[in-house]
Amino acid sequence: MARVILIAAVCAGPWAFGAVQPWAWGGLLVLSLLALVLWAVGCAQRGVLNLTWSPLYLPFLAFLILSLVQLFSGMTTDHRATREAVLKIITDLAIFFLAGQLVTQRGNGRALEGLGLVVTLLAFALCILAIAQNLSGPTLRMIYWKYASPVRPFGPYVNHDDYAGLMEMLLPISVVYILSRSVNVALQILLWCGVGLVISSVWICGSRGGTVAIGIEGLLLAFLLIWPRPRGVSMSSLVLLLAVIVISAATFYWLSNTGRVNQGGWSVFDTSKPLEATFGDRYQMGIDTLHIIRAHPWWGIGLGCFEGIIPGYLTFPTDLHWTHAHDDVLESIAETGVPGALLILASLLLFFRSAFGKLDERLRHGWGWIQLGGAVGAVGLFAHSLVDFNLRIPANAAWFVVCLAVATHPRQVWEIRQKVSRELTADGDRQLLQAEPPA
Repeated sequence: MARVILIAAVCAGPWAFGAVQPWAWGGLLVLSLLALVLWAVGCAQRGVLNLTWSPLYLPFLAFLILSLVQLFSGMTTDHRATREAVLKIITDLAIFFLAGQLVTQRGNGRALEGLGLVVTLLAFALCILAIAQNLSGPTLRMIYWKYASPVRPFGPYVNHDDYAGLMEMLLPISVVYILSRSVNVALQILLWCGVGLVISSVWICGSRGGTVAIGIEGLLLAFLLIWPRPRGVSMSSLVLLLAVIVISAATFYWLSNTGRVNQGGWSVFDTSKPLEATFGDRYQMGIDTLHIIRAHPWWGIGLGCFEGIIPGYLTFPTDLHWTHAHDDVLESIAETGVPGALLILASLLLFFRSAFGKLDERLRHGWGWIQLGGAVGAVGLFAHSLVDFNLRIPANAAWFVVCLAVATHPRQVWEIRQKVSRELTADGDRQLLQAEPPA
């Protein structure tokens, strides 16, 4: 029950406009806490508590403690905004913990592989909705053909960049899931067509950051699968993946040139055309965020307080309402100061050390491929977050911590082998004693 509620919650978040509204992220909080209670009850009923450990627990808990100190000590410029941020961190920590215990535990290898199928279906369903809305013409700025958006929406998201951010996490998991499965040719072709359509939808949405992030993910995945060359990885699979990318590019070109989708998709390749904010504005916003860091270096302005304080630091004329810095790292440092910067650095070092170790051993199993997909998806979203604020979108943040949990919770092969060898040795000793006659 806890596992079902957890997966249902993170899958429902994107459909609720990315869970940006209070009722949506509040519902995400309630469902995650409910799943946590059910997990605890299940452990009590079984009389067994098995915990898997991720090195990211320590910086995650430290970040939560830092935000609580800001909240209760008054070291924040907006108490209400910090309180909301604390609730969202608690939600993400609960999802991170539950994903580690319910999806990646040693006895749940099938659950981890099943996550690959769920992710593949979710990405395809969101992609179909997004393209269908984009083909609607007059209702282009309508979500679900009913709710108007002041900016350029895509799929169920108010902003097309947020849609691209979600797909950056779902795509790598879908790709490695297909690569790791031995299915008939017809089903494999169908799955690859779905992946190609998802890639085309990211280009159609017109997100430059999303396009660059997916390019980084592709290069990273190709490097990891070609250079170490894990067992079971054939060059034909990589050639097939390259063919899917080429076909998706051709599909995008055909849809755009025939007027079947919005011409805004070409803006991805034309940096002279601003979308919501130009590169110059984003760069200047980064400089102004550094001014906040210089003015509040030790404890920051308070988590979640960027929107309220940035108007006093703007140094360039603009008619845009800046809610975020378009750089999650800089914004987090401005809000949490030096302690936050150190925690971000420590988290990155721990993540890369844990997520990309012993790939050759892990990729012998289906669950190891899903771990690799989660790691690549987390890298892609982090790269995109350097020029955007996807981590401030609750649904995207929830999937980000799921990717982190999948990538960093250990399922080392040597531990499984050690357990099996002990069982075989014990069985062998028992059989030997039964075979030998008593003295």
